[in-house]
Amino acid sequence: MRVIAGRLGGRRLQAPAGRGTRPTSDRVREALFAMLGDVEGEVVLDLFAGSGALGIEALSRGALRAVFVERDRRAAGALAANLAALELTPPAAELRRADARTALRTARERAEKYDLVFIDPPYRQTGDWETRLAAVLPELLAPEARVVVESDRRTPSELKMPGSERGPTLTHERRYGDTTITIHRFR
Repeated sequence: MRVIAGRLGGRRLQAPAGRGTRPTSDRVREALFAMLGDVEGEVVLDLFAGSGALGIEALSRGALRAVFVERDRRAAGALAANLAALELTPPAAELRRADARTALRTARERAEKYDLVFIDPPYRQTGDWETRLAAVLPELLAPEARVVVESDRRTPSELKMPGSERGPTLTHERRYGDTTITIHRFR
């Protein structure tokens, strides 16, 4: 696994040991960032970050800041090692070792706003997070924010934001093998 493009392009990334984490492949990340286009100056939230490959790719391509959320000890260790090896330090890169709901509540208390959010939960937990995270996420989105969801094609995720005045518009949906990527824009 490596950083695809930008100032860190070509640098290798460490993947967490074991089968508990499923890193986004280089091919899928490359296609995803082609769909996203320019991320220069954006503030990024990488939920269920795993190795941090998505947020690190965004930083490499000019994102201003990335917050990485990972609760798994092994995955957080690999992510911390990746950030250290690439010399990505606060405030540009921040690792929060917490579950996604707790991290979102903390972000809400701090009145944080994000331009780009990556949501890549373990496939077996996809349905569990949708309603719980959707209740908090809209408050954290900057105007014109984009939310990227990665899920198993057999159980695709639906990003529904009940009560949100700025509901999501699906802008892209692509399948890569067993992986489905959807990009939503909030207006």
